[in-house]
Amino acid sequence: MILLILLVLWLVPFGGSVTLESYIWVVLHAICAFYLVGKVAPFTVLGKKMIKTVPFSEEAGIHILVGNVYQYNTKYHKAIALIEKIDPDLIFFVETDQKWEKGLSILEKRYPTQIKLPLDNTYGLLLYTRMEIIRQEINYLIDEEVPSLELDVKLRNGEIITIYAIHPTPPVPSENDKSTERDAEILLVGKKSKNNPKPSLVIGDLNDVAWSYTTELFLKNSEMADPRRGRGLFNTFHAKVPLFRWPLDHIFLSKDFGLASIKVQQGIGSDHFPISLQAVLTKTKDTQTMKANGDEKKEAREKISNGLSENGKE
Repeated sequence: MILLILLVLWLVPFGGSVTLESYIWVVLHAICAFYLVGKVAPFTVLGKKMIKTVPFSEEAGIHILVGNVYQYNTKYHKAIALIEKIDPDLIFFVETDQKWEKGLSILEKRYPTQIKLPLDNTYGLLLYTRMEIIRQEINYLIDEEVPSLELDVKLRNGEIITIYAIHPTPPVPSENDKSTERDAEILLVGKKSKNNPKPSLVIGDLNDVAWSYTTELFLKNSEMADPRRGRGLFNTFHAKVPLFRWPLDHIFLSKDFGLASIKVQQGIGSDHFPISLQAVLTKTKDTQTMKANGDEKKEAREKISNGLSENGKE
């Protein structure tokens, strides 16, 4: 958007002579703008849908709400009101500390199963569900201070699915000056999903946009699908700045699922909007996925190895 605005401004005549430098700047801006439009286009109605739209089924479906609450946000009532309004089967909130655990305690009556990992380092996790959890793992895949979840959940029809719930560290100076750890965690979870015979979902704030190289590498190596492709951007961040928004919160599906709905929900006082999705286990395998070539498989292995080795896990 910024590049397009700048390009228009360069093209608007303000008087004076047109220099070679002006032509160069216009060409460079045009190249950058067209490149970025090409990256984003698959996430508009012009793109091809990866996942088929299906009616929601209570028996074979699951309704999930994912959100980064922003640890220092204290508007717990807004999160509770949203949950009461849309009534999801499973809720996964990140950046949750003990204040958030206490602020959401009323949900325990409606959601009898909870996994609580409140932390003060902005990597706390809270999960609430009315579905039966058959197996659960709390993992520290890359960083010993950053937990993630791996759950086997029973749908109402008795089928078992796996949910990987993650919140890797962002590549910013205050966290990591490189994306090594984030990329490694995303790709490691993708590897787990690919090797898992059960239908699976990957959910959470991945601190990465949907069209990034890492996310595409994840999709190719995991052979999962992005429900936003062909439907819209579904921007979740930054909730406070309307002009600067992009999709940071994700729900990826294995090829066993159809999509009933996906929606960015109303704000809860955080810098992220929550996102909800209704997935239906169809087992028709008609989802369109991307596949990694030899070089992309090798690159994914190297990125995982680099992330593990930097944290003394390999």
